Amino acid sequence: MVKFSEAQLAEVKRLVARYPEGKQKSALLPVLHLAQDSFGGWLSSETMDYVAELLQITPIEVYEVATFYSMYNTKPVGKYMFEVCQTGPCMLRGSDDIIAYIEKTLGIKPGETTADGLFTLKTVECLGACGYAPMMQLGKHYREHLTKEKVDAIIDECRKTAGVLN
Repeated sequence: MVKFSEAQLAEVKRLVARYPEGKQKSALLPVLHLAQDSFGGWLSSETMDYVAELLQITPIEVYEVATFYSMYNTKPVGKYMFEVCQTGPCMLRGSDDIIAYIEKTLGIKPGETTADGLFTLKTVECLGACGYAPMMQLGKHYREHLTKEKVDAIIDECRKTAGVLN
């Protein structure tokens, strides 16, 4: 059973207190971030039900939000998630080729995770960095003006950080 620690529950209360009485649903986005960070980087049905219970809303209200936004993961993800922008400006600058290259290099399709659990490939809508296309988000950082060589370097960097060699 998933359950926040006392410190995390205090944070939930702090987040809910930002909003007027009876508007606890407004805290849903930050509480989902807290839950995702706390329970393995993704939101299981059990976790989403728990959040609904804490916020006194229906589970479907949580599911709707968690499945709408690409920043939430509703299945397990790898240690490194490559979120590649696939909207117009990035596509015009070659994001389709970058996505295909990552698929071939890592042996996964968008939405999949490598067998070693290191990498997940995800295609996303605009990340707001059109001038740096093609680009992707890796954790909290943008990787810009992507080329095959830059993708190789990013993969190598992630493997070294994880202590895994080719």
